[in-house]
Amino acid sequence: MTSSTTLRTHTCGELSARHIGETVTLAGWVSRRREHGDKLAFVDLRDFSGVMQCVIDDGADARSEWVVRITGVVSARPAGTTNPNLPTGEVELTNCSLEVLNSAEPPPFPIDQRADEVDENIRLKFRYLDVRRERMQRNLRLRAGVNSAIRTAMENQGFVEVETPLLMPSTPEGAREFLVPSRKEPGSFYALPQSPQLWKQLLMVAGMDRYYQIARCLRDEDLRADRQYEFTQLDAEMSFVTKDDVLAAISNAVLAAAHAATGITPPPIERITWHEAMNRFGSDKPDLRFGLELVELTSIFSGTAFKAFASSPSIKGLRVDCGTYPEQAAMGRNKLDQLTERAKQLGAKGLVWMKVGEGGALESPVAKFLSDEEKTTLVTALGASSGDLLLLVADEWSTTCGVLGQLRNDLARPPVHEGPYRYVWVVDFPLFVGINPTTKKPQPGHHPFCHPHPDDESKLETDPLNVRALAYDLVLNGWELGSGSIRIHEPDLQRRVFQLLGIDDETADRKFGFFLQPFKYGAPPHGGFAFGIDRLVAILAGEDNIREVIAFPKTQSGLDPMTNAPGPVEATQLNELGLRTLPKPAG
Repeated sequence: MTSSTTLRTHTCGELSARHIGETVTLAGWVSRRREHGDKLAFVDLRDFSGVMQCVIDDGADARSEWVVRITGVVSARPAGTTNPNLPTGEVELTNCSLEVLNSAEPPPFPIDQRADEVDENIRLKFRYLDVRRERMQRNLRLRAGVNSAIRTAMENQGFVEVETPLLMPSTPEGAREFLVPSRKEPGSFYALPQSPQLWKQLLMVAGMDRYYQIARCLRDEDLRADRQYEFTQLDAEMSFVTKDDVLAAISNAVLAAAHAATGITPPPIERITWHEAMNRFGSDKPDLRFGLELVELTSIFSGTAFKAFASSPSIKGLRVDCGTYPEQAAMGRNKLDQLTERAKQLGAKGLVWMKVGEGGALESPVAKFLSDEEKTTLVTALGASSGDLLLLVADEWSTTCGVLGQLRNDLARPPVHEGPYRYVWVVDFPLFVGINPTTKKPQPGHHPFCHPHPDDESKLETDPLNVRALAYDLVLNGWELGSGSIRIHEPDLQRRVFQLLGIDDETADRKFGFFLQPFKYGAPPHGGFAFGIDRLVAILAGEDNIREVIAFPKTQSGLDPMTNAPGPVEATQLNELGLRTLPKPAG
């Protein structure tokens, strides 16, 4: 990369001992000024690449965040004054002349790492200043490198980048949409895309074979650390493929992105089924960085006299190892009561805790209700030893898994960006996830276009809740990066799934006609995937909130303090669109 322009010969961060003796010109912002005696001052000049110390005449006016141009000679710093913590710490600029390009008001917060302690709303209100900081510069440039690596990886695999519409029909079966009123058709609306799902499948019908896009998507959902109204994803679709082909292509892109960000290529991404993920980790977004795996215990208590266990279809437990988690294993009665209350809040009827003493003796309020054989077998099944804490939940299988999985995370999960990067493919999700209480029909697990597992198609009408989908998620350190599936390309099979969901032919044509009609003209077998670039970059950058890797994000309440969006619009604009606003509800 060339850094030379009309106003500078180099950038601040690129100078080193090899440039000693050269006369150079730098341009940037005054990061800091320090007086030195009566005639000299040190100015730390900053640009995107780093900081360079410049020795200037004490009379030269240069204040914090002024934009200046400095010409001088690269010199070795005097003995004892080098700064090993600075990439340019061996050299400084001497014999300097300074030109002020623009003065500046004092900034509302320091443009250095101390700004991390500033209220986030202030940082976002002055985001253009926040982005000057080393942390934000690093994050956004890392993000650019990730995008570049993804594009290269996809193009090397024969994918073609295609842009899809931002104004599209509403498809309310997904998350809540952002709607755009039509001026030409008053009372009608476009929707902003939650994803390019429909378009990319139509591109497969159109014979594009391999499509990808680094796509901007929008969802009107509550915001949190890993979610924004606007987000960016790698979107991809492939024709004439199986699940394994899609997973291989996306794995290549993800591993290339990881290498671009960290310089290290992770090992091949491991794979587990959804059922295994729930059984072992109590979550379809399993964090593999730590232990505390769930253990199946139902058979141990098949003949128990303990009533709370006797009637339970599923009993699972986990061992809190006193060697690995000494503080958690040694928690007292008050904290155990809090943990029990937490389990109830998560949906369990209760939580059974047991502390393991010498010789495998169990200390617990319920120990007296268990037989000696049950106690011995329980300790063996959990691999427990003296000092360990055992936690058990008895309930429906899904509740048992979910509650213990959340307690597992509460007790031991590290911040998402800490520790090793543990990628995992979770495959074979359920096609349906329970019965809709209103319609009494099955509810789709992902969306109604996921292809059923071929081995389970015969159970669609007779046992739909036990039908697996050719659907898969990619998870990193407990964050879901994205999801995908092999799609239904056969009209008859699509009709069967719609009928199970209570969608008749007329409703299907009305809601999805523009999408289904092309499938009558020869749709190839196809599948795809999309993963969140914001989430991936946040983890690779060592951040636990995606706002730190987005140039201009919204706050957690969905506001933009810098522009004051969202805000009212002129009455004339509403009139043009045939809209009126209702008064705010009282209170």
